[in-house]
Amino acid sequence: MILTVASGKGGTGKTTVTVNLAAIAADKGIQVFDCDVEEPNSHIFLKPENITSREIGTMVPVVDKDRCSLCGECEKICQFSAIALIAGRIMTFPDMCHSCQGCVMVCPEDAIISGSRVLGTLKTGTTPGGVDLTWGELRIGEAMSPPLIKQVKKRIDPLKLSIVDAPPGTSCPAIETLRDSDLALLVSEPTPFGLNDLALTVEVLKKLNVPMGIVINRADTEDTQTGLLDEYAHREGIDIMQRFPFSREAAMICSRGEMLVDKMPEMKALFQELYGKIALKLDTIKNREDRP
Repeated sequence: MILTVASGKGGTGKTTVTVNLAAIAADKGIQVFDCDVEEPNSHIFLKPENITSREIGTMVPVVDKDRCSLCGECEKICQFSAIALIAGRIMTFPDMCHSCQGCVMVCPEDAIISGSRVLGTLKTGTTPGGVDLTWGELRIGEAMSPPLIKQVKKRIDPLKLSIVDAPPGTSCPAIETLRDSDLALLVSEPTPFGLNDLALTVEVLKKLNVPMGIVINRADTEDTQTGLLDEYAHREGIDIMQRFPFSREAAMICSRGEMLVDKMPEMKALFQELYGKIALKLDTIKNREDRP
C-alpha cells in the first residue's frame, strides 16, 4: 500500500518523518519515493548505495514547416499556448508544453511529430539497511515537475509498502504525488501558517478521496496553536496519530543529515509507536477495500 507523507507548507518536518519511518520499517521490504523533485533530500539521510541515474524527457512538438499549411488547428487545441500561429508562422514554446500530444493528433497535414526535451534525472539506490529509494531531480530552470513525479511513481511495487515524500503545498506537484495514495500522513506545526495550510491540504485530500491522519511536529512550542490544531482535527474527524516535541538536539542531528531513530532513543520510541498506528490504519483500509 502507499503511504504519502505530505504537508501544506515547507519546513514542517515531512522528510524527517519519512526517512525515520523508513528506518523503523527497513526489515519489511519497504520502498521510499522522494517526489519533491525540485528539492529532494531523502537521500541525504538514507544514504543509498549503488546509485543508478538516467535522464527523463517529455514530449514536445516539432513542426515540419514544409508540410505545415498554417491552418491553425494546433493553436486552437493547445490550452497552454505552447504552439501558436503568429504573423504567418507556426512557433512553439517547449517550456509551456504539457505533452498532451493534441497538436500531433489534430494536424491534418501530419506536419507535427513528437520531439523530446530533458526534464531531469531519475535516481535509484538501496540503503545499507535494505530500503529501496527512488527520487527525481528536476533540471535547473525546468517548470514542469509533474511528468517527472509520474516517472518516480511508476517504480512503485504494489506488493510492497511504499512511503512517498510529497512536495509541500497544494499545487499540481503535490496533487500528482497524492493521487492514488492509500493514506496521507499530514505533518503540521502549531503555528497560524501551519494550521491554515493544513486545512488547505485536507480539502484537497477530500476531493481526491484519500484517507488521512495528522502528525504534529514541535507540538509543545505554542500551546494556543496546538489547541487550535486539536480543535480542527476533532471538527474534521481526523486522527492525530503522533506528537513530536520541540528538541534542539533533534534539530542539530537533522542538520548533520543523521537519523533521529539512531541518535535519540526517545524519538525512536515515538516513531515506532507512529508506525504501529499507521500499520493498523492501513490494515483497516485494506480490509475495507477487500470487503465484497
